[in-house]
Amino acid sequence: MAVIVPPEKTAEPQAPQRAARRSRQWPLALNALALVAGVLVWAVVAALGLVENLPTPLAVAQKAGDMVADGTLTTDTLASLRRVFLGYALGVVVAVPVGFLMGWYPMVRALVEPYIQFFRTIPPLALIPLTVVLLGIGEVPKIAVIYLASFMACVVSSFQGVVDVDRTLINAARVLGASDRVIFAKVVVPASTPFILVGMRIGLGASWATVVAAELIGAQEGLGYRMQKASTWFEMDTIFVSLITIGVLGLLMDRLLLLAERRLTGWQERR
Repeated sequence: MAVIVPPEKTAEPQAPQRAARRSRQWPLALNALALVAGVLVWAVVAALGLVENLPTPLAVAQKAGDMVADGTLTTDTLASLRRVFLGYALGVVVAVPVGFLMGWYPMVRALVEPYIQFFRTIPPLALIPLTVVLLGIGEVPKIAVIYLASFMACVVSSFQGVVDVDRTLINAARVLGASDRVIFAKVVVPASTPFILVGMRIGLGASWATVVAAELIGAQEGLGYRMQKASTWFEMDTIFVSLITIGVLGLLMDRLLLLAERRLTGWQERR
């Protein structure tokens, strides 16, 4: 009686998986290597005294521990996060529809674009005195300045995304009998999504860059406020703790947006 031996399983199907896993691991390893190298360079420069008053990484870590223990860092971080989130979210929510309307309707573009281009050339920080006069020194002017920073970054990207949609796709949809509403929902929005997400990432960076100056408007808490107060007494370790906290928070939020971009634009060819 003949015995049928099943064919041996080959490892070929697993090769692409291993390659994909290695392609994900290499960037993470390089990121970790760059981080360690940066801290080592910082420690050497501080130990040799090449930069005056530069604290060592150990001193900054100890100060961060003290600020966490007494609740200062937590309170400041939550205050800055609240302001950035509110201003950034409002900016994105308003910018995306405005950008779509500008790109889809020439009349709206003609009416709105001059104002967008005018205010886009004005740094949000330059509007701080005006917001203080008009809105007072509470939370509203801080959020308003952050809102303007994120809005200007996102509205231009949204507008450009609609303008750059391939006309062939739109014309093909029209030939197949699609209405403007269907074309907008099924063609324009998906094709514009990469531009919108890029604008959101730029707006996020602008929001964190603006919050430091915005918290100089009568604030009693926040990472920017803590940095300004520490600079008065030359507390360099406190300044570094706030700077690093802002950088880490901004990096984490950017990575979340990048993850959303990859999931929403999986059809897009990448390098």
